[in-house]
Amino acid sequence: MNIIPRCLQHPHAPLVSLTGLVLAVPLCIRLALGWPDPLGYLSDLCIASLAIMLLYRRPWWLALPVLVAWALLTVAAVELVSAVGRLPDTADLQYLRDPQFMESSTAGSLAHPWVAAALLSGLAIWLASQWTGRSQPSPRLHRHTWLIPLSLLLAHGGMQQLRPSAADQWQLFNLPHQWLAAGVGNAQLRLLEWLEGDSVDIPVQMAGLTQLDLNGQKLLQAPGRSRNVLIVALEGIPGAYIGVNREALNSSYRENLMPNLSAWAERGMNTPDYVLHSHQTIRGLYAMLCGDYDKLDNGTPKGIEILTQSQRNRACLPAQLRSRGFATHYLQGAGLRFMAKDRIMPHIGFDATRGVEWFKRPAYVDFPWGKDDRSFFEGALDYVDQLRRKKQPWMLTLLTVGTHQPYSAPAEYLQRHATPKQAAVSYLDDALGHFLTELERRGVLKDTLVIITSDESHGIDGVRLASAWGFNLVLAPEQKQLPKIKSGVYGHVDLSASVLDYFGFPAPEALSGRSLFRDYPQGREIMSYTNGMLRHHDGRGTLTECDFQQRCRYYASEGFIAERAALLGQYGGRRARQVAARATALDHSLLRSSLNQLYQFGSPAIIRLKAQIRDDWTDNLIGAQYLELPKGSLTHVRLTVRSTGPKQKAYILLKAKEFERDVPLNIPARMLVTPEKPLQMDFTLHNIESRKAFSFHLLGYGRGTIEVSDFTVITESAEPQEAINERQPQEAETSLSSEGTAEKTVIPAKAGIRKARSPRPPALAGAT
Repeated sequence: MNIIPRCLQHPHAPLVSLTGLVLAVPLCIRLALGWPDPLGYLSDLCIASLAIMLLYRRPWWLALPVLVAWALLTVAAVELVSAVGRLPDTADLQYLRDPQFMESSTAGSLAHPWVAAALLSGLAIWLASQWTGRSQPSPRLHRHTWLIPLSLLLAHGGMQQLRPSAADQWQLFNLPHQWLAAGVGNAQLRLLEWLEGDSVDIPVQMAGLTQLDLNGQKLLQAPGRSRNVLIVALEGIPGAYIGVNREALNSSYRENLMPNLSAWAERGMNTPDYVLHSHQTIRGLYAMLCGDYDKLDNGTPKGIEILTQSQRNRACLPAQLRSRGFATHYLQGAGLRFMAKDRIMPHIGFDATRGVEWFKRPAYVDFPWGKDDRSFFEGALDYVDQLRRKKQPWMLTLLTVGTHQPYSAPAEYLQRHATPKQAAVSYLDDALGHFLTELERRGVLKDTLVIITSDESHGIDGVRLASAWGFNLVLAPEQKQLPKIKSGVYGHVDLSASVLDYFGFPAPEALSGRSLFRDYPQGREIMSYTNGMLRHHDGRGTLTECDFQQRCRYYASEGFIAERAALLGQYGGRRARQVAARATALDHSLLRSSLNQLYQFGSPAIIRLKAQIRDDWTDNLIGAQYLELPKGSLTHVRLTVRSTGPKQKAYILLKAKEFERDVPLNIPARMLVTPEKPLQMDFTLHNIESRKAFSFHLLGYGRGTIEVSDFTVITESAEPQEAINERQPQEAETSLSSEGTAEKTVIPAKAGIRKARSPRPPALAGAT
């Protein structure tokens, strides 16, 4: 009965319990998860020894918050690796502070609850040792003990230099160690830039990345016979799930989660070496539909930026096909307002843009993000039938949502598979298989070019480059003339040019890329940014990838996606910054600067409110997400919300988030809107530091319907901070008109919000 208390009363109990918590538990977690790289275990030793040095013999009330934060980060790292195949970065810290996001993303549960249980047990034992040993002093550590973490950190860095590894970051780093290394690396880069000069010439030879190349040998000697185009984008599916791709690239990944799609792939033209250029659905859709790289960082998606353009949007695939007589339609299983797809899709040429509200049949699975995949594809069949009843040729783009975290699958699939992710993929495969079979039975495949791909990749643990490995399956009436395996490196940037080339339509010069329906004797340049790694293939057998420290490694690799590649060397400094400069040049294909831009996210659409707000993502009423606000700029926001029905009350909330972390706006928590009393708001954010992935979430609940007739976001250069401080030394203001009266809300200047100086907008690059 007293064995455990006596153990905890031992003078060394606090040291042993702390060591068990910060060292033994992480090592066991890494071993149980099957992460084998020795550098990862060395990284755990580094952080454990550093934690012991910092926390041993400290008051429990001081050490406990640090250990709780460390435990939460460990759980978050394991969950994010399990879900999307990457470690969190410092921006992802903000997810932990948002209970709604955590609840939606985990569906109330964790993929590895035992990790949290192990850490909680370790914390409890450590706390017990602190309590039982409070009356006696713990032995001091040797005065040279601090050399242990220093030596381990130097050893880890040295081994990375001597034996660079292509393994994923979670294989090599404990999460706090990665952030520490990133901080040191950034400091080194700033020092190098100061010593060498921070100017980096953007490479003049950008044509390999930006040119439209239709000079290859045609696979079809005449324009394609298809009358229609169907593009199916599957949420998050990597190319490794298709058997033909695995065999073509000699992949060691053998799990057959999508047998139906793999069977259909045997009947079509597959491109195994198919590159996804970035994460995030809106970025993937932009690249494939507009023939251009989206941002290779976390800047404002080009889908948002293209709303400021009145010419470039006409080069996008839907607009090109519409100009040639096609009826163009977009259908997705989620709501349209988030990421402004309700505005982007019509702007790039879709005649009809429909989301989850179009579906009338009840869903088979209750899923917070939208329709489960079976319900979606059953609705898509109805949609195709409607299009076929008309004489006009059509283009239809479909986007699924069920394989988005936290994943959607019925109970029988969850029982059959080890994880919800696998169950959701299997459920998607069955739904897609039935959809394609029905298309064939109804004769659709006889006159329709079908392209099946994915918007992004949720990655696969242990599979090299899985986060950038996409797929492209073509089903065409001319299938016998097309190869089963399409050789060469291609990506989403090629899809628009390929479809136009298939029909024999001239492609506008604004597009980039090659045609999947041509063979090319030479390689090509291509870039990708996934899981924090910037990758560039030069088309001549060399793949370069640069990590979060701007440390680049280059490999001998004939293609981009490969099971393995021979390391040739590594470099940093100016040469590494030149790789980043290529990405920066691509990022600016639409806008040279985020300054002096006007975005209008309001519309005359009537929005029916729900009785209550379920979460900030699915219930968002506007698409002002993931904006980039430059350092030292001002962002003006104007908002008008009206209630459209008689005797109706609506309550409106406006939130701001940076990397999904709530950013206080210091406006009323909720604002009442009635037909007689609309809500009008005008305020300005002072962006003291640059902001990326900055989002506005407009939420509403109550009875009836509303209209968000105006939600304008304008970013312009700020006055010098000294002038602002002289004019407003103590406080700043935002004007607010709500419930029929005008009032002013006083906001501390440190919140970064101040009253708009003038109703006159700045000079604009474009407006919608």
